[in-house]
Amino acid sequence: MVDEFDRILGPGGRVARKHPHYEHRPGQIRMAAAVAEALAEQRHLCVEAGTGTGKTLAYLLPAIFSRKRVIISTGTKNLQEQIFFKDLPFLGNALDKKLSACYLKGRSNYLCLKKLEEIDAGGYLFSRHDPEYLKLIRKWSRESETGDRAELKELPDELPLWRHVDARRETCTGQKCPDFERCFVTRARQRALESDIVIVNHHLFFADLALRQGDFGSVLPDYSAVVFDEAHEIEDVATQYFGVMVSNFRIDELVRDTHKEMEETGSGSVFLQEQLARLTACSGEFFRAFARTDGRFSMLELGEGRRIRRAADGADGLEEAYREVSDRLRLIHTGLEGLPVGGDVIEALIRRTEELSADLSLVMESESHERVYWYENRGRGVFLWASPIVVAPIMEDRLFSKVDTAVLTSATLSTGGNFRFIRERLGLRDAAELIVGSHFDYSEQAVLYIPRDMPEPREPGWSARVSERLVEILEASRGRAFVLFTSFSQMELAYQAVKGRVPFPVFIQGERSKTRLLDDFRETPHSVLFATASFWQGVDVQGEQLSCVVIDKLPFSVPSDPVVSARIRYINEAGGNAFYDYQVPEAIILLKQGFGRLIRSRSDRGILALLDKRVLTRSYGRTFLGSLPRAPLTDNVAELRNFLEESGSEEVGKEAPDGPF
Repeated sequence: MVDEFDRILGPGGRVARKHPHYEHRPGQIRMAAAVAEALAEQRHLCVEAGTGTGKTLAYLLPAIFSRKRVIISTGTKNLQEQIFFKDLPFLGNALDKKLSACYLKGRSNYLCLKKLEEIDAGGYLFSRHDPEYLKLIRKWSRESETGDRAELKELPDELPLWRHVDARRETCTGQKCPDFERCFVTRARQRALESDIVIVNHHLFFADLALRQGDFGSVLPDYSAVVFDEAHEIEDVATQYFGVMVSNFRIDELVRDTHKEMEETGSGSVFLQEQLARLTACSGEFFRAFARTDGRFSMLELGEGRRIRRAADGADGLEEAYREVSDRLRLIHTGLEGLPVGGDVIEALIRRTEELSADLSLVMESESHERVYWYENRGRGVFLWASPIVVAPIMEDRLFSKVDTAVLTSATLSTGGNFRFIRERLGLRDAAELIVGSHFDYSEQAVLYIPRDMPEPREPGWSARVSERLVEILEASRGRAFVLFTSFSQMELAYQAVKGRVPFPVFIQGERSKTRLLDDFRETPHSVLFATASFWQGVDVQGEQLSCVVIDKLPFSVPSDPVVSARIRYINEAGGNAFYDYQVPEAIILLKQGFGRLIRSRSDRGILALLDKRVLTRSYGRTFLGSLPRAPLTDNVAELRNFLEESGSEEVGKEAPDGPF
């Protein structure tokens, strides 16, 4: 198998003849052979493919040659689109082969033609700009082959109108819809049924997997193999979709859609109108009981060890408000079933009411110790969750025991040189394993800076010293840096302390969109970007514009987070050591992701700085250091300036980038 892929990926091979900046990558060939073997032998595989390996081609080629339907699941929509619109066309050209492939997104990304007709007829508008947006959407709907809103570049990212014309599952009537045959979701699924390679993202994959228990609305066709790119992210995504969530938005939308259907059909009743009004009132009272600052909180805090307390116990009325909401949902369900006029929309409303009632009951009353019950305040939204503490048995039962081959790959998948952590977290019992080192030479391309003369993060004065040291580092790198933080509060403190003390443009996450921030950073010489979690992974800036990545401290999960806290307690009560078995490995993977932002091509050089000396002073620090790139270590800021000057960094990045292969 290695020989076969060497003829394609090796010097003088088909890829080399088509790629203008081709480089021979032995690790890529090894990975391709391992993926092909896993597909042929119907076994699972874990692959850590270091930055620059070219893992995309290494799993796409075996998938193409396998003659099986393979799902490719990516961490982001951007990577999903890159594979479909760039990588696969390149491969088809190189192989002189017509590829059978498509890409799918979640249902809410697609336009619902029936909703568009209804909103058009009723003039159902939400802002003064909606008429022009509707005109744009209607024109596009007649021209689009996909119905994917990503084609509408002119639409704002957060557009309330879109929720009322999208194809989300809750409002779909399926095959009973008069527009079913020409529906964009139907057509997308048909393309998937006709394709050998189906490219999705993790959110769609696990949303679909959660619905595959005979429920309504799954999108993906049957498949025999799946490849997870950026597989280190899938535990959190699976936790979301194997859980249950109820929000004030879900109730508000049910009330609004029911009112709308009754007005349009004249099928309402005084009883149903009254119950909808009462639900609106008691729902507001119920969700106000969870009101506090934005963040994630345990429900147990509300009821002294219970989610709800009896009103007779002198509680704050949460129990009473919950019972009122539950009763109103039951009565609305009865009222909808008793309407003299039925129809597909009424049936969908009945189903939504049943699901909402069942989900609310599970969140508020279930006594299962396998779930954690928590809530999140985000803007005007209150979201109540019942999440599985451990997804491993669910993943094993619903995925790994059902599919012939699952390939898990990422640049950061191992900890301590093995895959034990990720396999235990995901319930992957038997799998082949492969670690392919990075294509880059960190000993020449990077220097690792860890100061020994700073306090530890919990010691007095650490924040102030971080700001002082940041100024020195940024002066040495002449800006051109990402400064990554583990919390918004620390980011804000450091930003305010540093921005007026360095002669470089300084941007901060939150002042504009992520895409705009990255564009501004790339286009502004010697700029600095202060950011948190969303910039630790999936961000690519090649060349000397990014010559330094600074991380404030080891990225341990916040132990007070309700999901993290439940996992820690679960592991410790089972006889494990949550700190070493869960918190340290998780932090290692995230730290590797953060540092992975720096070296993105063989021409890149730069500084990796970690302002947390615990990796040098604590026993667990050796595990972190052993997982980081093999770059020279220093605690002398002057050496950082010397390293960049010796590298001639003004010339760095002027070579053509390596590309995605």
